[in-house]
Amino acid sequence: MGYYQIFWRLNWQLLYCVFFEWAAASGQIRYSISEELQVGAFVGNIADDLGLRARELSARNFQIVPGSRKQYLEVNLDNGIMSVKEKIDREQLCGTSLACTLSLEAVVENPLTVYHIEVSVLDINDNSPSFPNNQLHLKISELAAPGAQFPLECAHDPDVGTNSLQTYQLTANEYFVLNIDSHGGTGKLPILVLERPLDREKQATHKLGLLAKDGGIPAQTGGADIIIAVQDENDNAPVFPNSVYRINLPENVPKGTLVIRLNATDLDIGSNGDISYSFSSQNTAKIRKLFSVDSRAGDIRVKGNLDYEEYSTFEINVQALDQGTNANAGYCHLVVNIIDVNDNAPEVKLTTLFSPVREDSPPGTVVALIGVSDQDSGADGQIECEITDGLPFILDSSLRNYYRLLTENLLDRENTSSYDVSVMCSDLGSPPLASRKTITVEVSDINDNAPHFTQSSYTVYVMENNVIGASIITVTAVDPDMSQNSQVFYSILEKQSLSEPLSTYVSVNSKNGVIFAQRAFDYEYLKSFQIKVQARDSGDPPHIATASVDVIILDQNDNAPVIVHPATEHGSTAFETVSRFAEPGYLVTKLTATDSDSGQNARLSYRILQSTDPGLFTISPDTGEIWTIRKFTRKDANKQRLIAVVNDNGTPSLSATMTLILSVVEDDMEILSRVEDSSEDAGLTSDITFYLIIALGIISSTFFVILIGLVITVYRNRTGFGGYACSLDTCCCFPTRTSFKGFQKSRRTLQIPPNYVEVFGGDPLSQSFRYGTCSTSNSTKGELSYSSGYRGEARSAIACSNEQSQSLYSNHCSNVQKVR
Repeated sequence: MGYYQIFWRLNWQLLYCVFFEWAAASGQIRYSISEELQVGAFVGNIADDLGLRARELSARNFQIVPGSRKQYLEVNLDNGIMSVKEKIDREQLCGTSLACTLSLEAVVENPLTVYHIEVSVLDINDNSPSFPNNQLHLKISELAAPGAQFPLECAHDPDVGTNSLQTYQLTANEYFVLNIDSHGGTGKLPILVLERPLDREKQATHKLGLLAKDGGIPAQTGGADIIIAVQDENDNAPVFPNSVYRINLPENVPKGTLVIRLNATDLDIGSNGDISYSFSSQNTAKIRKLFSVDSRAGDIRVKGNLDYEEYSTFEINVQALDQGTNANAGYCHLVVNIIDVNDNAPEVKLTTLFSPVREDSPPGTVVALIGVSDQDSGADGQIECEITDGLPFILDSSLRNYYRLLTENLLDRENTSSYDVSVMCSDLGSPPLASRKTITVEVSDINDNAPHFTQSSYTVYVMENNVIGASIITVTAVDPDMSQNSQVFYSILEKQSLSEPLSTYVSVNSKNGVIFAQRAFDYEYLKSFQIKVQARDSGDPPHIATASVDVIILDQNDNAPVIVHPATEHGSTAFETVSRFAEPGYLVTKLTATDSDSGQNARLSYRILQSTDPGLFTISPDTGEIWTIRKFTRKDANKQRLIAVVNDNGTPSLSATMTLILSVVEDDMEILSRVEDSSEDAGLTSDITFYLIIALGIISSTFFVILIGLVITVYRNRTGFGGYACSLDTCCCFPTRTSFKGFQKSRRTLQIPPNYVEVFGGDPLSQSFRYGTCSTSNSTKGELSYSSGYRGEARSAIACSNEQSQSLYSNHCSNVQKVR
């Protein structure tokens, strides 16, 4: 290549090195560059052309979407300049196609925008025309008439446009001229035309020079020698009915399909008229690979697999050669147009995936960008896409060659944590072809759920005297969120109703909800209390939930019975008196015991463990009342010793004992106590709770104060207790307990004076009394006996007597007896 050629080539490259168009209406950027540019050559400032600042390219994650072709261009994100990444050979990239375009897709985010970039690769005259062979050999009969045409092999120039092959030149001679035939296609066929008859005897061989020239600046050329052998005899060449045949052939025809049956004729006879068909030498290797010709029949058949997307048109030159000496050839041209069929399914590519998606993302949030393409043309290349029904997503097709996957509704990770979105894309061919792409969309969690206790309230029963630090119950709260949002921590809310902080009673493990006792509980002090447990997740902001825990303290038999009546002296010994004239069934006294426990642990039973005379006294196991079994005899000792025991019903049973010393006195009063007149409920002293004891104690104290006051008043109005004055206004006290089963009852004729006042004590320490008032003023004697506040002894006394009647049941006096 000379200096002149180099100079013009460099100027051509400078003219076409960088050229771009900005098509605002179509949303595209178009550049034009020359092929064979050096790596790093400037293409364009894409940042300026997109209206972006250079620093925005990185901030908005500018990227060129990779295509199926090699990446020849690259963008510098620092300055926005697009440059050549790899040297481009237009002939290798686009072949003989006039238009050679690199189509790129540029994507920027925030907001998501897709730009279409087309870079036209301009041809430069970097290839010279060349012939398949340096010498073209022709055999021409001397009988060939002037005007006879002899097609020559075509030169090939990979360049296109004006840089491609433009013309042929033949060296000056007197026999032949050159004719250029475009033969209905895009190529130019050089045809050697005989201008004057040949004379083999004068010149047997002719050597001509054929020059192929392109249209570049400067133009480039290539040459070949034409060697013409002049032959004698066979002066008729085969002739085709048509010089050009146009055939349409679907791309999916099977191998062996007949394309055309050629029928050339030769006016000669014999071997000079026998025709053999073949592909001419200017056919490419691709044509010979895809098509075959039957040399005898002239059938052109499909030999390989046709693909419209690779080659849409084939230009085939067929030669018909007779078999005579100095064979003659005839030529025809086949233009085979390949018809596109729907043989390519749509191609679906996941360009960008924004996953995971927050579950509180608003409808319309972009989840994915999906690129679709189809190599087919027409309706076969038009694509429609859809997604699986019933999913909270929609497809948006507002971007050319792209679909956006958007959220249609709010998401709920607790309901569905991930979605497999199946994108089905089909073309409009017949039958249609389809492709499927499955996209997995993960949903990220937010703290939108509060913890939830498995129970709204809990009840736990704890035995008193429990081990300090032992767990008493486990509360569980669950949170349907995940990770940090589902981590639950437990705490106890302080409650002011207790006398001490709740933290001194119980504690909770903040991680697993196990509640521990911080002290040993005492049922007699605290029977129940309530805890408020709070569950708090670790989200931002956190959510809380509460549940109540009712702690019920169970009683344990840890308290022995305590005998509170009769009052003891000298340790556990009590003293009482009984008349020797007491009838069987006479209530001697009553043992009263209390137990701080409750339930069966406080259910008491009484029995006589030891007595001086086992057959003289008995005790009610339920009420503790001691009764006489028989009358006293003179042989009975004046001092009777009883040892009574009180047992509770706990396990193991606890007990208390008392020694009772009974003094048998010689007294002539008639015993009024009998079993059947007792009406007091025997169960009043059983199952007494702690609070009831307090209340009854207050009532008893009030009663004793009144009684003392009454005694003092009587004392002041009388000269002494031994005077038996009737103005004391007292009455006799009669037992009201129910009769002890199986014992002898008092006389049924016993009558209670109508004038009395009954006072009842409400606790085990108090007793029932009835006081009768004297109705006559001539009563002269009275007697009052009261219980000692320290000994708790009860005595019966005759309060007053009447001189007119000695009867115990007169209206003028009454007996006083304390009933235990």
